[in-house]
Amino acid sequence: MVHTFQEIEHTADRAFTARGQDMRELFVHAAQAMFSLEPCDAHGPCRVWREIEVAGSDRETLLVNWLNDLLYFSERFQERYDSFEIVDFSDQHLRARLCGTGQVAPAATRVKAVTFHNLAIRHEGAEWTATLVLDV
Repeated sequence: MVHTFQEIEHTADRAFTARGQDMRELFVHAAQAMFSLEPCDAHGPCRVWREIEVAGSDRETLLVNWLNDLLYFSERFQERYDSFEIVDFSDQHLRARLCGTGQVAPAATRVKAVTFHNLAIRHEGAEWTATLVLDV
């Protein structure tokens, strides 16, 4: 079985490594990993679709901006996102559709931000990996 993401030990915050066969898949798996770390009672079928556009000066900045924008949307609309469709992608821009499962109550222990601390995007064999640290 191929693991698309894995939480890793970090002294103060939360961290994970995401994997993908290409950059689109890597970004989707990173989003899924981030939301899997947040406590949530709302699961189920997609109730709302949102569109998002994100820019960054390079892949690393784009990845951090993507995840931070997802956190912003989640907080703003009190939604949890479980499905992500990246419809346009380059190293400096992406456009995606998000599937939200509906209203989620604010949690006391939420991810506050995605950081650049120890950020690394690597091409290893047939897959891309990214290691990210989240401020909680």
